[in-house]
Amino acid sequence: MTNQRVYLDYNATAPLRPAARAAMCDALDAVGNASSAHAEGRRARARIEEAREAVAALVGAAARDIVFTSGGTEAANTLLAGGLRFHDARPDRLVMLATEHPCVLEGHGFGDRASRAPVDGDGVVDLEWLRRDLARNGPAVVALQYVNSETGVIQPVAEAAALVHAAGGVLVCDAVQAAGKLPLDMATLGADALFISAHKIGGPQGVGAIVLGGGFVTLETRLLRGGGQERGARAGTENVAGLAGFGAAALAAAAERAAVAARCAALQQLLERRLRQIIPDVTIFGAGAARAPNVTAFAAHGFPAQTLLMLLDLQGIAVSSGSACSSGKVRRSHVLEAMGVEAALAGGAIRVSTGWNSEEKDIHRLAEVLAAAVARRQDAGRAGAGHASPGALSA
Repeated sequence: MTNQRVYLDYNATAPLRPAARAAMCDALDAVGNASSAHAEGRRARARIEEAREAVAALVGAAARDIVFTSGGTEAANTLLAGGLRFHDARPDRLVMLATEHPCVLEGHGFGDRASRAPVDGDGVVDLEWLRRDLARNGPAVVALQYVNSETGVIQPVAEAAALVHAAGGVLVCDAVQAAGKLPLDMATLGADALFISAHKIGGPQGVGAIVLGGGFVTLETRLLRGGGQERGARAGTENVAGLAGFGAAALAAAAERAAVAARCAALQQLLERRLRQIIPDVTIFGAGAARAPNVTAFAAHGFPAQTLLMLLDLQGIAVSSGSACSSGKVRRSHVLEAMGVEAALAGGAIRVSTGWNSEEKDIHRLAEVLAAAVARRQDAGRAGAGHASPGALSA
């Protein structure tokens, strides 16, 4: 056993990058409100605009189309408040993927004018269902997550956007888990608006961004009012240090994306190979679909997620069960439910996610602990226990 912790929960939050920490410390040591006209205020404003340029470059957009927020949740709530105008049209209904993040499923302003698009057994959107819905019910704001936070499954956003646009609608994309991991370009993706979050790419928590389609998508609903910040799109004194960290993380994530993605893909392959060796009946969710290179969600009968999470934590390994946005609670995943996964199997779902400074030794340590847990279960079975219990799996 080692005393060093192994962190494999990057989809919840990534460790702060050194460049982001340095930029934040530098900003914290300075004084100045970015709305002030004096030299200190202008320097604060310059930090924000530098961050805006860096975030825009990460997503292939223009800096003028970036609106900073307090994170992905605020960004989603703002975009889906019901005031998104596309050219001269303002669709009055919302179609959400059934596997969207709760900030979309629960954070919109469309009330009973919202519906959910189904997914297949791998969690991929049913494009034929979407086509029929748009033909039958007319234009809609369609919310489609690029990369699922729980399974890593990649959605065909460009194909969906073509259907949505042909019907006169708007596509909003949650790109939080795609930024820094997959190529991300507004024009290629086809999204009319998207949002990202700093702490998923090695920036600070509590900072995010809306990215609007240049010149033809406008926000008519402001959640925060009473000031002219962010060109009137969001009131409130800017978090200069947080934005400086966001910008630095965006620069690093863009520069290292290909290398980090390749390393994460190798770790993913290693993990899944070891899982199949250790747990022959393991289920890897979304295995039949394209997935982000840094995520593996798996389960095996007889290994309850809560028990396994506790075991791994006691052994110094941090992983998650599903999405990390439920106040630390382990509960059944709506994503796996939408995919048609049986409740017993879904109850054992564990998510392993890697990132910018993950190493091969992290996967080997995880595999070592899992192998020991399986061996204890087998020993208990041979002794007549019949099935694994929390005691049989304990460290």
